Amino acid sequence: MKHTSEDLLKLSRAEKNARKRMRLLALSQFLECKNRTQVANQLNISRTSVNKWVTQYLEAGLDGLEARKAKGRTPFLTVKQQMQLGHFIETQSQNEQGGRLTGEKILNYIKTEFGVNYHHNAIYK
Repeated sequence: MKHTSEDLLKLSRAEKNARKRMRLLALSQFLECKNRTQVANQLNISRTSVNKWVTQYLEAGLDGLEARKAKGRTPFLTVKQQMQLGHFIETQSQNEQGGRLTGEKILNYIKTEFGVNYHHNAIYK
């Protein structure tokens, strides 16, 4: 569905998400025959962002403006390794001999079992 500048302006006023509101405003101005640089300057945002939003809108319509969850870093351990590590932690923390499971012990286990080096701060996350 083609939207007019006024349609997008109305949608932006009703939008609760501030980031999406900014995207809708930028597109509204773009459709008023302003170039992407003018839109970026007027809204005090980068031209790269305006370019990206316009492209997403032209390719996918309003759905292209929805925020996507960031992928994040790929884990160093596979799902199977994570399950194995979880089992190790459970069995060691329920050891009848007592003692405390330390981050150092977990680091050593990960290094010897999986060959992966973690920083000690990452163990406690």
